[in-house]
Amino acid sequence: MSRIYGLTLKGIDALPVEVEVCLTGGLFSISIVGLADTAIKEARERVRISLGTLGIKLKGHVSVNLAPADLPKEGSLLDLPIAVGIAREAGFIPEGVGGIFMGELALDGRLRQVRGGVPAAFLARQMGLPLFAPRGNAVDVSMVEGVEAYACSNIAELFYHLRGERPLQKLDFALPEAKDLAIEPDFADIRGQAAAKRGLEIAAAGSHGVIFVGSPGSGKTMLARAIRGILPPLSDDELIEVMRIRSARGMHLNVDRTRPFRAVHHTASVVAICGGGVDLKPGELSLAHRGVLFLDEITEFRRDVLESLRQPLEDGSITVSRASGTVTYPASVLLVAACNPCPCGYLGDVVKSCSCSPSDIDRYAKKLSGPILDRIDIHLQVPRLTPEELLELGGDAENSLSVKKRVMAARAIQLERWHPFGINYNAELSEKMIKRHLGLTREAKMFIKSVGVNFNLTGRGLSRVLKIARTIADLAGEKNVRDAHLAEALTYRGGTVLER
Repeated sequence: MSRIYGLTLKGIDALPVEVEVCLTGGLFSISIVGLADTAIKEARERVRISLGTLGIKLKGHVSVNLAPADLPKEGSLLDLPIAVGIAREAGFIPEGVGGIFMGELALDGRLRQVRGGVPAAFLARQMGLPLFAPRGNAVDVSMVEGVEAYACSNIAELFYHLRGERPLQKLDFALPEAKDLAIEPDFADIRGQAAAKRGLEIAAAGSHGVIFVGSPGSGKTMLARAIRGILPPLSDDELIEVMRIRSARGMHLNVDRTRPFRAVHHTASVVAICGGGVDLKPGELSLAHRGVLFLDEITEFRRDVLESLRQPLEDGSITVSRASGTVTYPASVLLVAACNPCPCGYLGDVVKSCSCSPSDIDRYAKKLSGPILDRIDIHLQVPRLTPEELLELGGDAENSLSVKKRVMAARAIQLERWHPFGINYNAELSEKMIKRHLGLTREAKMFIKSVGVNFNLTGRGLSRVLKIARTIADLAGEKNVRDAHLAEALTYRGGTVLER
C-alpha cells in the first residue's frame, strides 16, 4: 500500500490529507472513499486518462482512501496526489518518494492552477515536507519563506523528477518590491473639500473608519476612492496575510503591495459580506483585510447586513459558523461609507431644497443604528460646492503623494510604539492601552473632562475620540496628546444629520 499526502482547505488553512492507494485483482475500476465531494469523485477519469498518456495502463480494482475519513474534502486539489499514489503503487515511480502534492489534472497530463497555494506552502513548512504544485501556483507558493517547493507544468515533468531523471528547480523565496503607483483619483483632482481631505488623511494614518454624508454630486464617492492613493504599501507580514486569503478564495493573484479596496454593492447578502456558504469561503470583509471596505449608499444596505458588521469592526476578525464547520477569518478593515442626508438627498443643500417631511428624514436616519454609527470613528459632512465655487478654486491642491508621505511617517511612529504590544495602528488600541500608554497631557485631561459631556459620548465614543487624537498627534510628530488634538478629534464625532 502506498501513502501520499495531499491537502484540503478549511477557511484559509490547509489541512493534510493522506491518500492511501491499494491495487487488487478483478475487473478494472476506481473507487474513492473518505467524504469526497463530486469534484474529487470525478477525478477518476482525469487520473486514468492522464496516466494513460505516460503509458501507464491500469488493471484490476484501484481503491483510494482519503484520510482522515471524517474530514470533508472538496475541489480538484487531490487529482495529483491520487495520480502519484496510483503510479507509485503500480511501480512506475520509486517507493521512497514523499511530499505534499496539489493540482488539477487535464486529460493530456497538464497541471492546472488550483486555489490554496499560500496555505499549502505554510502546511508544507509546518510538516517539513517538499511541496509539488502546478506551474500556475509558483508565484503564491514562492511567497512563503523556508519551504522546499517545486512547480511543474505537467505530470510527466513531475514523474521524471521523482525518478531522479530530470530534477526540477527549487522555487526561490520572493516578495514584490514596494512601488509608488499613481492611483486615480488624486487628491489634487478634488476641488475644495479641505475638511473631508483632512479627515481622510487622519483615517488613513490611524486606520480609522469614516463616513461621508452629503448631497448627490458633492464628491463623496470620489473622496472615498481617493483614499487608495494615500495608504502606505503592505508590509511583508500584511502581504502574506492578504495573499493567504486571496489564495484560499481562488482569486487571481496580482501580487503587489497595494492595499485591497473592496467596493460592495448595497444588494450584497450577509454571506457575501461575512463569508460562509457550503465551502466556508471568506467574504468581502476578509477580502478587504488590511485595506478598505467601501460601502457606498450605506443606508440602502439591508439592516441585518449592517448589524453583522458590529463584532468584526470591534475585534478585527469574524467567526463564521455553519453546519459544515466553524472558521475564523481575519477582518481588520478600514471602513469607508457614504450616504445622502435624507431620502431625496438634498437636506441642507445650497443649490436645491429638500422635499422630505420630518418623519421621512427621521425614518431615513434610523436606517443606521446607534451601535453602527458609534463604531465608525470619523463622521464628515460633505457640502456640495456651487458652480461658482468650483470655477473659482485653483488647481494648486496638494497631491496624494505628499499626503501619503505624512501618512507613512505617522504609521511608522505607531508601529514603533505599538509593535511590542502586537498591534500596528491606533485604531486597534484596547481600553487598557488607552489608559496607560496614550500620552495625554494634564491640560488635555482637564479639557476632555470639561467639554466631553457636551458631546454626549458613549464609553466607546470617548475611546474613539482619544484614538483619533493620538493619530492627529502622530501626524504632527508630537509625543504627547494635547488639548488642541482632542479639540480637532471631537469635531469628527457627530455633527451630521444622521446623529440628530
